[in-house]
Amino acid sequence: MLRNLVGTVGAWVIYTLIFLFGRRYSADQISWLIGPLGGKSIGDRPYEETAVAEGLTLIREAKEGGLIPRFDVLRSETFAPERVEPKIRDFYENTHRYALDTWATTYFPARIALWLLVATISRRVNQLNFPLNGLDTAYGMTSEIILLRQPDGEICYTGWFRKLARGDQVIYTGFYMTQDVPRVNGACVKVVFPMPNGNATVILRPENDAADGLRLVSAGSGFGDAGFYRVQKSGSDHLRVWRVMTLHERFELFVDQEQTVRCEHAVRFLGLPVLTLHYRIREKQSADAAPFH
Repeated sequence: MLRNLVGTVGAWVIYTLIFLFGRRYSADQISWLIGPLGGKSIGDRPYEETAVAEGLTLIREAKEGGLIPRFDVLRSETFAPERVEPKIRDFYENTHRYALDTWATTYFPARIALWLLVATISRRVNQLNFPLNGLDTAYGMTSEIILLRQPDGEICYTGWFRKLARGDQVIYTGFYMTQDVPRVNGACVKVVFPMPNGNATVILRPENDAADGLRLVSAGSGFGDAGFYRVQKSGSDHLRVWRVMTLHERFELFVDQEQTVRCEHAVRFLGLPVLTLHYRIREKQSADAAPFH
């Protein structure tokens, strides 16, 4: 009962912040930000709901496809895809072939706010159940690629559905695509996480690092740039959008000395570190045989 009460209060606070700091737009004003919205409960339901609403073919447990089906679409004057290590590119183009080992690092004092978010709102709607410590992912994390195809066969969205292997809590119900946005030169990676009557959308700008790795960064200079956008329905044909300027995500992908792809996913809020997810990314045929470290 207490958790439900705290969850209700937490949701009310978030909706109030969206109302206070967000702006109301019609869909054609922010076409670059439009993405799937969620119902009352999330889990894996948005994939089927979106397929029905948009006339798409849904393919679960896909044996093909990746988060970025054509990596070269990210090419711009400031990003050179050919500089990125081929193993990293292959992971994004053929994500279905890979398994991920994951562990988490959380930081005080932001750990308290993260715990409240996960223990109340996230578990209530079954979405964004971030692991709060290394033991949460001790039994691993599932990774399912879901394709949503248009009638002509083109992929409209690539879904990435991830749960804790033990406990069945949904970590990410995500829709991945590439998107041109007003303030970025070249395409970005756009990730949409459905939430009740809205979504959380992250626009990530690709960057080359000093070697052959890849950075995806959500920091930007204002509305229409890379960043974190909280979107909520506002009437039948409008959306209220809050760009949370102080919430930033950063993905650093590289190949280690053992030729294994690694990823460091760091989340910061108000300039403070909140959460870092560490990933070891391996092809599935070798994932069971390799020791975890």
